[in-house]
Amino acid sequence: MTERYVLAVDQGTTSTRSLVFDRAGRMVAVRQREHRQHFPRPGWVEHDPMEIWANTQRTAAQVLGDIPDAGDVVALGIANQRETTVVWDRRTGRPVTRALVWQDTRTADLVTELCARPDAGLVAERCGMAIAGYFSGPRLRWILDAVPHARERADRGELLFGTMETWLIWNLTGGPNGGVHVTDVTNASRTLLMDVRTCRWDPDLLAFFGIPAAMLPEIRPSVGSLGVATALSPALPIAAALGDQQAALFGQVCFAPGEAKCTYGTGSFLLQNTGTELVRTRSGSISTVAYQLAGEPVHYALEGSVAVTGALVQWLRDGLGLIGSAAEVETLARTVTDNGGCFVVPAFSGLLAPHWRGEARGLIAGLTSYVTKGHLARAALEATGWQTRDVVGAMAADSGLALTTLRVDGGMTTNNLLMQFVADVLDTPVVRPMVGETVSLGAAYAAGLAVGIWSDVEALRRNWHRSALWTPDPGRARECTAEYPRWERAVQLSVAWGAP
Repeated sequence: MTERYVLAVDQGTTSTRSLVFDRAGRMVAVRQREHRQHFPRPGWVEHDPMEIWANTQRTAAQVLGDIPDAGDVVALGIANQRETTVVWDRRTGRPVTRALVWQDTRTADLVTELCARPDAGLVAERCGMAIAGYFSGPRLRWILDAVPHARERADRGELLFGTMETWLIWNLTGGPNGGVHVTDVTNASRTLLMDVRTCRWDPDLLAFFGIPAAMLPEIRPSVGSLGVATALSPALPIAAALGDQQAALFGQVCFAPGEAKCTYGTGSFLLQNTGTELVRTRSGSISTVAYQLAGEPVHYALEGSVAVTGALVQWLRDGLGLIGSAAEVETLARTVTDNGGCFVVPAFSGLLAPHWRGEARGLIAGLTSYVTKGHLARAALEATGWQTRDVVGAMAADSGLALTTLRVDGGMTTNNLLMQFVADVLDTPVVRPMVGETVSLGAAYAAGLAVGIWSDVEALRRNWHRSALWTPDPGRARECTAEYPRWERAVQLSVAWGAP
């Protein structure tokens, strides 16, 4: 039988990668290209959408050229950085400004203004999330208000909005010459503009944020036909699109309620499948869409987003010079047996889930002359574990679903000390899969499922294999329980420090 492959485009925060996977879920080819990060003002983070589109074309063409017969590649799946916001001219295809990245904090004053409105409760009730600058709706509103003539042009139907998968699909399918303007339910759920129950744009939410409906893409299932990528050779059906963290959930084959994954990278993102019933959050996690297969009900998830995890290690390296490479942090942390009473709260630009305190600021608590750079390195790693526990506790309170195992992926999972601490602090086994490219793999799985390479999700489960397992140490788990109130106190101090 001729081998059939799937192309996945993983459009991330720092780079765009194109990867080809076979039916066993093995990566057989990959090409990657970074794009520039623009920081025009403190707290502002931007990308050039045209550069990202060019990188997508280049890497996809290169990786298709790496396959002996590109005709054996039968579908394309896209995963993307989720809340990053693009607005462009439907006639010329030119963005009206650079893309506003999910890390961007320029909408803080706008968010404060929106939260103060008497009808602000409508947002959480309809879309499952509180108003926050993390999501793309406030960024879109900012563009309409700040870019000259943008609102008038949007009202006239001249401008289009999308997150990165929408921008890429529109260009892949023809751009100004008939490009398909669509998004999937996972990305639409991150805008604060979609009713999470009906998975449709909500007129009341559009009115609340002041967004013209004409600029919004059509919402489609995550898995199913989204158009044909005629910009590629050979042309490929675009058979799936998911936000990157939902793609990782798919790649980790977390298809049953209660199954969860956490991706440990610059930040960390923990998603727990809650099934086809929406779980309303009360404890600071996010009620979001996990995925939808064409013709089937939407599957939901609870999510906890942590802004700074791997970025804290980068700060130890680049900001303090304590280590020469990220990998050295484990070696340094192992020079001591505990944190020496030191706790690091990495609230460099506020705290996300489950606290949602934008005013919080980073701090190091518990410093004494006993503390060495080894203790500081260990406390920095432990901060990721403590934040994971915060998120898992909020999800358990909301869903009532017990976390029996946490599946992990991302660059930080190579740190054995950290992963063992996560297992201990959660008192739950932590497992890493054989294929670490779970975001890209999830996009490939979704697209391959749509075109019949895999028959159903159980076939995908059979492809999943364990690479590493960390089991909690009972004694250390008890110590973590005893230390947790001190972490909570440090978080309170972080919030108080940034308060007016």
